Order: sequence, then structure tokens, then C-alpha cells
Amino acid sequence: MSELSGYSVQFLVIGCYTPETGGAGVGLTVAARMPGTGALRVVGEPTPTPSPSFVASHPTRPVVYAANELTDGTVSAFAMSEEGALTPLGTWPTGGAEPCHISVEPRGRHLLVANYESGSVATFTLDEDGIPTHRSALVAHTGAGPHPERQLGPHAHTVSAASDGVLAVDLGVDTVFWYPLDGATGALGPGEVRAALPPGTGPRHLATSTRDAYLVGELAANLTTFRTGPHGWEEAGTAATSTEPDALPSEIAISADGRFLYVGNRGPHTIAVFSLADDLPALVGEVPTGGAWPRHFALVDDYLYVANQRSHTVVVFRIDPATGIPVPTGDVLATPSPTCVLPWTQK
Repeated sequence: MSELSGYSVQFLVIGCYTPETGGAGVGLTVAARMPGTGALRVVGEPTPTPSPSFVASHPTRPVVYAANELTDGTVSAFAMSEEGALTPLGTWPTGGAEPCHISVEPRGRHLLVANYESGSVATFTLDEDGIPTHRSALVAHTGAGPHPERQLGPHAHTVSAASDGVLAVDLGVDTVFWYPLDGATGALGPGEVRAALPPGTGPRHLATSTRDAYLVGELAANLTTFRTGPHGWEEAGTAATSTEPDALPSEIAISADGRFLYVGNRGPHTIAVFSLADDLPALVGEVPTGGAWPRHFALVDDYLYVANQRSHTVVVFRIDPATGIPVPTGDVLATPSPTCVLPWTQK
């Protein structure tokens, strides 16, 4: 696609909920970003796959991975062409129920999976082409929290690579775990507690900087800042993610220049903007997402793309470079039940 030549991020890969989990989508949709405006235009037809609630990519290979959030959870892999077409490469059981988050460690050797409903973390070994060969580890959390519906057992919600290991955020037991990762085999060693949150916090998603870790508490509707170290984290402060009640925060991300932090609030349908200029995040604004239930968003260059799950839209914002506040561009992509937006540059 010559019109996208030289553009820093060419596509967004959009995951969704499908009828298997009460959604209206088909699978994965690829949208091209238009130079100069950041507007989105769908490329081809959606690629069928059941409830790809979260999507990740290989760091060096043209491969996209989807977490299929089913009772018998699976992950699927797809080859991505230069034109934005997806070709299925296979599907593998995750060993758990309702996987809701996946990531690939930076060396591209292992795929990491969080099985939400069964509260477990899995790893898959990847071959030289980025294709999973086998599940190499499965670790189950134990325990419960005080929430009468959401914390009856462990619920792994996010999994990511960190310090030669894996960080796993568990909403059900109010804990962030760290597991050593064997770079050759993908095996996970004995887990350590990196952070124990107050009961009922319900930690969901995590963002890290060179010094700090920022954790969104879905049930407590708060943002906790930790000073990080090799053997633990020290809590530095907390802040509300919204000025409105029942915020139910979702995604969290830091701007590329490190000046601002963004949090999605599903209850009031807003994006909160925090300045990172001082020692702790400071709320500088909260803007409507132009839709309902912002489950996920992505920061790309000077743009913010918000997946509004319940209004079936991905809304485009341009970020004011001085204030960090997202301003709607007027471009809205209609797409059913979007759950995740993955920026993609051809590899």
C-alpha cells in the first residue's frame, strides 16, 4: 500500500467479542491508518476467530496472536501480509479458561497467556518463524478476595515480561506475581509476590517506566504507583482514576515521551489523563470517549484510538502536545464489539 509508505504505524488490528461470548463481531479486523489525519479505513474482510479479546504481535516476525476468550481457552496465530491480510497459522489450547491477555517477551521466543477465569499463567515456545510449537508452562494461582462476585477465586488479568521473568497481575487475589522465565525452555520457576494490594482492589492492567510501575485497580477504581526494585515494589501513592463513581477502569498506558499517563474508565465512558511531571501522577483532565464502555485503547504517534465495546466503535483522537489531552478528530470507525486495538508496523 504505497499511500502508507514511511508511516510509523501502518495498521491497527482490532479484536472483538463474537457470538460465543455475547458479542456481535466476526474475529479480527485490520484497519489502515491514513497519513496526515490518523483516520482508519478497513482493509478487506474480517478474519474469523472466536472472541479474540486481546491481540499481540511478535517483535520481529509478521505474526499476530489472539487470545480466544472461551471456556476452553485457546490462542491463535496469524501471518500478516504487507497489505494487511491475515492468514491463520494454527490454534492451541491454553490449558485454562477465558484467556483475556497475551504478550510476547522481547526476544520473541515465548508467548505469554493470562487465563482469567481459571486464574493461571501459561507460556508457549515459539519457533524461528514465531509460530507456537507447544505449551511450555502452566502455573495456577490460588486464593480469593472479598468481592462477593468478582473475587471468588484467582483471576489472572495481565501477563508481561520483566527482568528475565514474567509479571502476572491477578484481579481475584489482589496480587502482582513475578515468575523467573527460562529463556531456553519457557519454564516458569517459583513465583514471588511483587505487590500485595489492599483487599478488594482488583488489579487489572499495568504500565511501567524506567523507575515506576503504575497499576490500575478495577474494583477500587484507583491508580497505584510503585517504586520498583529487583526484590519488590514499594507503594508510593494512589489516586482515583475518575471524578465519577463506578469507574471500572480498564486499560492504562504511558505516552512515548513519558510525560503523560492515560487510563480508560468504562463506567463513565472516559479517558483520564495524568501528568507524570512530578513525583506522582496528577490528574489533568478527563474526556468522554465518544462511545460506551472503553475496554481498551492504543497510543500511536500523536493519536489515541479507543475501542468502545458497547457502542461498537473505535474513536480517533489527536493528543494536544502541550496538555496531553485527547481531542476528537471526528473520525469514528464502526466495528462490532471491539475489545482491543493493536498498532502494527510491517516487520
